[in-house]
Amino acid sequence: MSQALEPIRRGFVDIEEGQVHYRTAGDGGLPLVMLHPSPGSSLMLAPLIRELARDRRVVALDTLGNGDSAPPPSSSAAIFDFADAHLRGVSALGIEQFDLYGSHTGGNIACEMAIAAPRLVRRLVLDGMSLYASDEQAELLREYAREYPPRPDGTHLMQVWSFVRDAYLFWPWYRQDAEHRRDVDVPAAPALHEKTVEVLKALATYHIPYRAAIGYDKAARLPLVAVPTLLACAGNDMLLRYFDAVAALMPRAEKTITPGVATQADAAETARLFRAFLDGGA
Repeated sequence: MSQALEPIRRGFVDIEEGQVHYRTAGDGGLPLVMLHPSPGSSLMLAPLIRELARDRRVVALDTLGNGDSAPPPSSSAAIFDFADAHLRGVSALGIEQFDLYGSHTGGNIACEMAIAAPRLVRRLVLDGMSLYASDEQAELLREYAREYPPRPDGTHLMQVWSFVRDAYLFWPWYRQDAEHRRDVDVPAAPALHEKTVEVLKALATYHIPYRAAIGYDKAARLPLVAVPTLLACAGNDMLLRYFDAVAALMPRAEKTITPGVATQADAAETARLFRAFLDGGA
């Protein structure tokens, strides 16, 4: 009989900007801090949290401006600002040294945390990292993370639902033609609903960390990461196309392609690959 998955609990921790919301599971071992992709929240990491918490404490933070966390202090906040906030949030939770995981936007923040605090971050997993050309970056900054102000007729609710759904159908989501169609299944309606609700919670600010990640200069910053790193990407991730270019910036990093988290079996195998790397430094 397989080991039961750890239950996920929720909490808040206070930093200067306000309260940071987090999900946590497991106990003992070196803590693993997890940072989610945009545009949702740490709820998106729940399958991995449960699997990775089998033998250690896992803490997954909602980025400032996402989920149930307070907004960043400025609409022009950069990745450096989010990394600093996360480090203070982790410290406020009483966590000293830790392993660190980040996916997409969370990977950008994790990268900067590892650069800023290499004595605190023991091992780093970067899961799905982009490396945009300048013209592509400019277009994504302009088009991808759009603002959806509330409207009296409620049509903004449908716009956000469509945005969340279309990000699975197309890359980028606003180029809706055969050339840009993704070869993945759209999640079931309940899963789309959950993710849409997480975006709606932070409707006025969800785009701030998203745009910070799109604009982050990874070509300059990734080579500065000195801690042992695993570069990972799911085989169906839209950012897989950047994997080799990102890997070239970090030649000492280990590399792996994972099955992702679409099913519990996929999540278990992905967690196994991550655990093998994290435990390699034990």
